[in-house]
Amino acid sequence: MLKRVFVAPDPGRVRLRFASRAVIGVGLAVVLCGLVGHSLVAAITGGLAALLALFTVTDATVRQQAVTTALLPAAGLPVLAVAALLHDQPLARDLVFLAVMGAGVYARRWGPRGHALGIFAFMTFFAAQFLHTVPGQLPELYAAVLLSLAASAAVRFGLWCYERRLPAVAVPAPPEGRGLARITTRQAVQATLGGAFALGLGQVLSDQRWYWAVGATWWVFVNTTSRGETLVRGFRRVLGTVIGIAAGFFVAIPLEGAGAPTAAIVAVCVFGIFYTAAVSYSWMMFFVTVMVGVLYGVLGVLDASLLWLRVAETAVGALGAVLAVLLVLPVTTHAVTDAWIRKALRCVHACTAEAAERLAGSLAADPAPRVAELDVLLGRVRLSLAPLVHPLSPLQARKARARQVLALLDDCVREVRGLASIAADPAASHDARLSAACSRVEEAVEELLRQESRQARGAERAAERPVAAPDHPALAHLHGLERALGDLAAPLHSSPRAPIAA
Repeated sequence: MLKRVFVAPDPGRVRLRFASRAVIGVGLAVVLCGLVGHSLVAAITGGLAALLALFTVTDATVRQQAVTTALLPAAGLPVLAVAALLHDQPLARDLVFLAVMGAGVYARRWGPRGHALGIFAFMTFFAAQFLHTVPGQLPELYAAVLLSLAASAAVRFGLWCYERRLPAVAVPAPPEGRGLARITTRQAVQATLGGAFALGLGQVLSDQRWYWAVGATWWVFVNTTSRGETLVRGFRRVLGTVIGIAAGFFVAIPLEGAGAPTAAIVAVCVFGIFYTAAVSYSWMMFFVTVMVGVLYGVLGVLDASLLWLRVAETAVGALGAVLAVLLVLPVTTHAVTDAWIRKALRCVHACTAEAAERLAGSLAADPAPRVAELDVLLGRVRLSLAPLVHPLSPLQARKARARQVLALLDDCVREVRGLASIAADPAASHDARLSAACSRVEEAVEELLRQESRQARGAERAAERPVAAPDHPALAHLHGLERALGDLAAPLHSSPRAPIAA
């Protein structure tokens, strides 16, 4: 876990900038709330709104990100009002909370914008439970949310908009179908029923802090598409929470809500949440748990029993998610993984075509955006295969196959990235052999995308592949890419449960 966070590559220091900007944006929002005289509760609400705006808005372009950020109040403020009005009506409050939960998951079918708006709506209702919001607080909370969103937007789109210098990367949509075959529909049903289980059992544990169980169920479902991914995320959420609670005994409780130290710890936690989110869900949850602990200290309600209750509620929420994905309209890991791999292979095809056109002299062709998209797709493949390569996975044959697929896809990405870098060089010249090599790559991708096995033909093609010509580095990358695609035929076209081929 430590290696994954502190040794993981950070090309262009994007994660570092992402986390540093979050600290500035959230910090500015909280400071402004204090300067205008808002209460502590309003400042916390505003800080959470700023954090969510900076964390969840992931549209492909800066313009789209700005539009989504502007739409966040439309999703969150009405939910906040309903949550406050239902504060003293438990049954209606619980039913509406579950409805918001289901709608928030269902909204993911509309891509990154629906995903962000769904999260913001759910977390607004959650925050109302956390802070015991009543109708009389609504004007101040509305003002704090709007001020904080404006502050975070000023930092993101004005002070430090590093995305303007990066190629636009479209966040890939999850594999979809129709009706109950649509993953977002299934997940909406799963999340609602899992949340109902967590809500009921969470209230048995505590009639005051039950919402932590529902929140745990919700966040287990975020950015997952299969039952395997959800199981792994549930385990990691509990692990990160337990480690964070242990740290809370040494950090949050001794602080006793002291102002300056608490602000410093919260800033470190915000940085940690954003910096580790892409590489380790357990560490992200560690920082979330520590931050929540110190906020409870500021509110004057923190003690050891509350920390242990948080662990129990998190476990209940994770259990609700696990039962839901196992028993209600399950989405298999194999089906989701196959869909993501197909998307990645199509992107390899597109990257190669763009690079070849650029090498042939077309100035309009640019493989860089496709390479960035391929990196995102490979991340999705890794996420979908995480249950199979997990150390606790008992499926040894499938684990070996998954590792082989990931290694070969890594080879594909490395060769495509090298090809794109050569194509970007103005001095790179056209070579007639590139057309033949690109054609073979296209055939290899098309062959892999067919449902039936073509292992025998793949072996024949492998024997016919020419040795990469050392006098043209682009050809070397194309031949390396062709080899990796040919080797992918065996693990992709054999039975998922069969032993891996030698």
